[in-house]
Amino acid sequence: MSSFHKLPIYALALLSVTSSSYAGPSAAPDNIVDVISVDKFCLIVPRTAHTSIGDSEHPGGMQTYCSSDGHTDPKQGYLPADFWQEGKVAFKSATGENGKRYTQLTGCINSSKLDRLIPSDAGGQYDSSGGYNGQGNPQGSVCLGYNHYVELIEPRGPRACIRCCDDPADCPTNKDTAGCPRVIEGNYFNCA
Repeated sequence: MSSFHKLPIYALALLSVTSSSYAGPSAAPDNIVDVISVDKFCLIVPRTAHTSIGDSEHPGGMQTYCSSDGHTDPKQGYLPADFWQEGKVAFKSATGENGKRYTQLTGCINSSKLDRLIPSDAGGQYDSSGGYNGQGNPQGSVCLGYNHYVELIEPRGPRACIRCCDDPADCPTNKDTAGCPRVIEGNYFNCA
């Protein structure tokens, strides 16, 4: 075979190696979060019904649950339409302390409406950059379109917050016991 005829085969081989080596963030559909609006979002919650946030923090113990508008895959659960208390959720998209973008939801939840939660649970944190060796909790989880995220669910609060960000300084993972208002500034509507 002449060198001229080998060229297309070489080019195809090179193309297949290049296209399969994409190193961008990816995660299973049941291991992602997303924040587009108060109506279109996904959160990480315990995979098993009636589980505390802390007890869910083990491999396989967490799963993506989405609003009906945010749901994109059968591996994701559905959040009830009244997960957020009526009129007590705020969406914000802005730039952080170093000029990088972030988007967030903060507010009051109806913790008894989602069977994954225990209403008396003090709650806990999920994130993309904390956990074992900074691999996230759940490990390998991502926020679609962003480099990092931090999420707290506090059923007893009853509140929740999530922020997706490009700069890790805007998504602190070292305040997991401080509560939503200390981790993600925002409107919490005096949740009760």
